[in-house]
Amino acid sequence: MTHETSLTPVGSAALVCRVTNTHVAGATPRFGLAGQVRVGDASTVSEETIQLDLNESGVAVDLPLPPNNRDGVQGVPYRPVEFRDDDLPSALERAAAWLRQTQDWLGEPVDVIAVHLDYDDTHGNPYYDLKLLCNDEDLAGVPKIMREHEGAATGQ
Repeated sequence: MTHETSLTPVGSAALVCRVTNTHVAGATPRFGLAGQVRVGDASTVSEETIQLDLNESGVAVDLPLPPNNRDGVQGVPYRPVEFRDDDLPSALERAAAWLRQTQDWLGEPVDVIAVHLDYDDTHGNPYYDLKLLCNDEDLAGVPKIMREHEGAATGQ
């Protein structure tokens, strides 16, 4: 069985995760940037909708947030998670700790698309600006919800 997920905006603080189950004997799932891609005969497709619990910026309400008040999840499609500090090793350590915590929460590694390092030499601002560009579906908790939904469907 393969699954296709797509996120559809619903209102200002919610997304609908549309789950399509496709039963294809012997088919190998193909993966795309937005999740798994459906493979097989359209006559075996069943569809259901799952409501995701997201905050106003479109990430799961129980997503672990970076611990420092200088850090945060930004509100753009590729979702940079930002860690700012005058000490680069401190920012890197907080980023690593956040990745570990989020991986534990998600139940799988977070898809990090890129790591961006910049600086801000404006007086009074932290010098280093480290950004992890993360998969939007991971930050919304889609893999976690999918596993919970599959477990509930199988009675586990």
